[in-house]
Amino acid sequence: MNRDFNVWLSKFKSSISNYRYYVDFEKIYKSAEKYKIELNILNSLVGSKNIEKEFEEIIIKYPETLEVIPLLLAVRANEIYVKDVTNEYLFKFNKLVYSIGDYIKFMRETGLFELLQNHIINNLYDYLLGVEVGLDSNGRKNRGGHLMEDLVEEYIIKAGYKKNVNYFKEMYLSEIEKKWNLDLSAMSGNNISTKRFDFVIKTDNQVYVIETNFYASSGSKLNETARSYKMLAEESKKVDGVTFIWFTDGLGWKSARKNLEETFNELETLYNIDDLDNGVLNNLK
Repeated sequence: MNRDFNVWLSKFKSSISNYRYYVDFEKIYKSAEKYKIELNILNSLVGSKNIEKEFEEIIIKYPETLEVIPLLLAVRANEIYVKDVTNEYLFKFNKLVYSIGDYIKFMRETGLFELLQNHIINNLYDYLLGVEVGLDSNGRKNRGGHLMEDLVEEYIIKAGYKKNVNYFKEMYLSEIEKKWNLDLSAMSGNNISTKRFDFVIKTDNQVYVIETNFYASSGSKLNETARSYKMLAEESKKVDGVTFIWFTDGLGWKSARKNLEETFNELETLYNIDDLDNGVLNNLK
C-alpha cells in the first residue's frame, strides 16, 4: 500500500510529555531527606537576632552543615567561586578553606542571612524542596530523551510481546548475531560498527531491529539522523530474516522534511505515533 508522506507528516505531534516528565518528586524527596539533619540545625538561624555569631557557633560545632549551603543557592557542587573588587575566592563546603569570617561574609553577601533572619522562609527543608524542584527541571532533557522509547515499549507490550522472551531492550548488533545466529556484517560495516538498537522483537519468521526518537524542535541533528537511518534501511535489506523499523515523531521534523521524506521513500517500516495507535505492531509477521 502506497503511503502519502505529507499526510503521514501532518499527523506528527508537538509533544509526548507524560505525567512524570515535569518533576521527579521521588528523586527530590530523596535529595532533601539526605540533608534533613543539617537543615534542621540551620533552621535555628531563622529569625535570629544575632545570626553571624550563631552561624559561627554552628559551623564550629557542626561543620558538616556547610555541605548544604551550596544547595540553598541552587548549586549542585561543593565549590563556589566568588570574585569582588579586592579578592577572589574558591569556597569549599566539604571543609573550611578560609576563615569562618569569610564564610560569614559569603552568607551575608549572597543574601542567605537575610533569607533566614527576616523570616522570608520558615523552614529550610521546605525551602530546599522548592530549590530541588527548580534544579530538577534541568533533568527534563534527559527524561525527554527516553519518552519516545518508553512510549514505544508500552505499545510493544500492548501488542502482546513479553520482555526478554520475544522482545528485548538495548541490544548490540553482536548480541543479536550471537543470539539468533545471524550475519549482520552488512549492517555493521563488516563488524566495524558497535550499533545498539533500542528494541529487538523476535517473531517466528523475523528479527525486527528497532530505533526510536522524538524531536519537538528543529536542529542539524535531524538531517544527520534521517541520512544515517536511510543508510541503515538500505543495509538491512541485504540481510535475510532481519527488518529495520524506525519509530519517530515530533514537529521538529517539519524543518528537515526533505531528508525525512527520502528515508520515508526508502524505508517502508518508518512509522510515527499515529501508526502505533493504528496497531502497526500487531501486524508483524
